[in-house]
Amino acid sequence: MKHLGLVGKSNERDRRPTQDELDELIEYFETNSRQVIPMGRIVRYAVATTMRQEEICRPDWPLVDMKKRILTIIDRKDPRKKDGNNQKVPLLNLTGYDAWEIMLQQRIITRGQGRVFPYNHRSVSKAFARACEELKIEDLHFHDLRHEGTSRLFEAGLTIEKVALVTGHKDWRTLRRYTKLNPEELHKLQIAPQPSLEEVVEALTKNPRPIAG
Repeated sequence: MKHLGLVGKSNERDRRPTQDELDELIEYFETNSRQVIPMGRIVRYAVATTMRQEEICRPDWPLVDMKKRILTIIDRKDPRKKDGNNQKVPLLNLTGYDAWEIMLQQRIITRGQGRVFPYNHRSVSKAFARACEELKIEDLHFHDLRHEGTSRLFEAGLTIEKVALVTGHKDWRTLRRYTKLNPEELHKLQIAPQPSLEEVVEALTKNPRPIAG
């Protein structure tokens, strides 16, 4: 179809949210008492992990390695091969948001039962679009958070092959084959230490307030 010119290449988006827009969105969600889905946390997690909506809402707790701080995504989206495309993603804090800390918060809230984020991914998309409309943030899609997170990983100094370990892109599969990298190795690049589950529980005990959504 491509050779015949019947199918064209989709236009690539280059829309990046500003930090002010992200702050505005997160504040909007976390101060909205009618907001059931913890969208503020999901927005931070989306940037931190570069995950798509379904990749955020689908995984169950058994797929989270609490010792290695790794999440396995089953059948991750791939235009060439989705079935069997299971990928391990390190939960990092290189984007301005700490994916591991957010994971620990979800662990406490869900008690480690069921899905990590037990929400419909379509509802997440609708909530995000509705908030952008309310805040008059133009031309911003939830998927743009994935692009933003990817850009921040590069800005943090990660090489292409290391970024690919987080995003799941296969364009650099040949380079990955020669690097011999493990997802766990990306934790060594972090400057700030990540909290343990016990430390998060202790902090909440000393300051008993709900974890903002």
